[in-house]
Amino acid sequence: MTSHILVIEDEAKLAQFIELELKYEGYQVSVAADGLAGLSAVRESHPDLVILDWMLPGISGIEICKRLRTTGDKVPIILLTAKDEVSDRVAGLDAGADDYVVKPFSVEELLARVRAQLRRNQEENPDILHFEDLSLNRSSREVHRGNRLIELTAKEFDLLEYLLAHPRQVLTRDQILERVWGYDFMGDSNIIEVYVRYLRRKLEANEEKRLVQTVRGVGYVLRD
Repeated sequence: MTSHILVIEDEAKLAQFIELELKYEGYQVSVAADGLAGLSAVRESHPDLVILDWMLPGISGIEICKRLRTTGDKVPIILLTAKDEVSDRVAGLDAGADDYVVKPFSVEELLARVRAQLRRNQEENPDILHFEDLSLNRSSREVHRGNRLIELTAKEFDLLEYLLAHPRQVLTRDQILERVWGYDFMGDSNIIEVYVRYLRRKLEANEEKRLVQTVRGVGYVLRD
């Protein structure tokens, strides 16, 4: 499972440092250099976590927090700030940030806070399923491969949801038929192969690696 982290930081060297450290830890990372670009990136790419600088050109980090929370976006936000007064920290948390790190900071502290927020978010949001760079939101019925939004039919979505709910578990054709099409389905069981083919075509449209694997004579499994 690869989490996507968006870094919104206008100080180029610091942004690059954070990006490299996060990538070394195995995260997928995007960077935005100003407030407006950052706000647009959150809304377009739906990251799993945002690392957000307080002082940004265009729109401040505090304003970005407020706008995201006003529209119902619950993405975890870690605020980076040089302001270490208690009143400033309170203002950041009140604006909607989940945590804050005061500059200058150690990368170990930042990484620990990133892990804590991602862990908490996954525990609190069972509607979002992840595997590698693939994510599925049960409530909005949106699917992303990295930053790419994938349009699925209702049945393709149901099939992928079932696979994502049981990662690395081999699912038999009978299990898939019963769960996705219903125990009373009277059609051709080859329908599974047809929909797996549709699904792979969409998931691998940009030549991404295959995640839906065939287990010959048994069924299918989601694994890398």
